Amino acid sequence: MSTLTAHRVSALPSRFSWLMGMHAENYHRLARLFAPQRLVAGCYRSSVDDQLDVLLEVIEQHRYTVDLILTYCLRDAETGGLVPSANIRMYRDARMAEVLSYHSDLRLERAIGPLPPAHTIFERRVRQSSFLNRWLEYLAEQGHSIGTLELADSSTMLAPGALG
Repeated sequence: MSTLTAHRVSALPSRFSWLMGMHAENYHRLARLFAPQRLVAGCYRSSVDDQLDVLLEVIEQHRYTVDLILTYCLRDAETGGLVPSANIRMYRDARMAEVLSYHSDLRLERAIGPLPPAHTIFERRVRQSSFLNRWLEYLAEQGHSIGTLELADSSTMLAPGALG
């Protein structure tokens, strides 16, 4: 008589694999939307109808990475920083995009309440990736794309401390 042994296999991915999946999804959304991996270093503006303009600054292109800043052409009245804004690194070889840092509008935080502080680095990374994912989806719905990008003049370039 043979004996069957049941091994418990989770149908859900681990938290780490879920985060890596989010990084991969963000890479593909960003690559389809603005194709920053094909752009030369510089600042680009995307304008659609009466919506807010979006700035995409490709900071550096490397063999395996692309460093960029994505933001609206909107300054926070209190801090003077561009909001919302995200400093992003795209990994060409792994096909992942990671948010290195992001800043949101203080007015929005006051209106909806601030998020509770992240207790772990992992929790912070999940929030940053979710933020970028939702924002890229929204930008695509508004009509922003590689076709709406235009090279911006040098006065539009984002200062190193422009993220808030």
